[in-house]
Amino acid sequence: MNTLTICRKELLSYFRSPIAYVVMGLFAVVSGYMFYVAVMFFMRVSIESQMGGQSQPISVNDMVIRPLFSNIAVIGLFMIPMITMRLFAEEKRTGTYELLATSPVRDWEIIMGKWIAAMILYAAILGISLISVLTLFAYGKPDWRPIMVGYLGMLLQGGCMLAIGTFISTCTKNQIVAGVAGFSVLLLLWVLEWVSSLDTPLAKGAAYLSVMQHFESFSKGVLDLKDVVYYLSVIFLGLFLTARSLESLKWRA
Repeated sequence: MNTLTICRKELLSYFRSPIAYVVMGLFAVVSGYMFYVAVMFFMRVSIESQMGGQSQPISVNDMVIRPLFSNIAVIGLFMIPMITMRLFAEEKRTGTYELLATSPVRDWEIIMGKWIAAMILYAAILGISLISVLTLFAYGKPDWRPIMVGYLGMLLQGGCMLAIGTFISTCTKNQIVAGVAGFSVLLLLWVLEWVSSLDTPLAKGAAYLSVMQHFESFSKGVLDLKDVVYYLSVIFLGLFLTARSLESLKWRA
């Protein structure tokens, strides 16, 4: 019950401030443009293949939806720190966290309430892109199963990055610092995939920690258990570190 109350409070605070509207507006513009470019490219390739006498149909999922999912994942890298930067940093700056900490609410209820609210906002933002994807069914026959797997992957990836951003928000009173630090950490976890080309155990281990590497199978419509376990593990780790950070704040107080 306390978790739902905190979740509702956080959602109201998002929409009472410009954060939700700015993030959703920017996402709608950027993702809409990327969808338009992907569709135009698909149409051009389809026309050229028909003129060339190619009889095999071109997959809408491969040429439109899969690139769109990858691009949306990149947008999330910039968008998620904007969502998480205020979760605890603003509470600490205004002094309201002390009131929350001394209330009859457990730390895990506070953490889960804030994280779930951030997840709901992120899911609502992803829902904007779903409007574009659904228009494809009016003019073509895309396979809906890879689409569902792709959205599941984006939710899991977003959940793990939100958990990391939630932890970072407990480490400072400044929202800007929390946002920049969150983006820096997420960017590092993103680019770890670049070392996968190096054939060394250390490079392979570092690449496995990349949040992007585990999204590749989801973008292809493949549900791989190891990728699900990875994202759930990072979510747990991020929320666990958040709990330990809040506990240390009480000891310092």
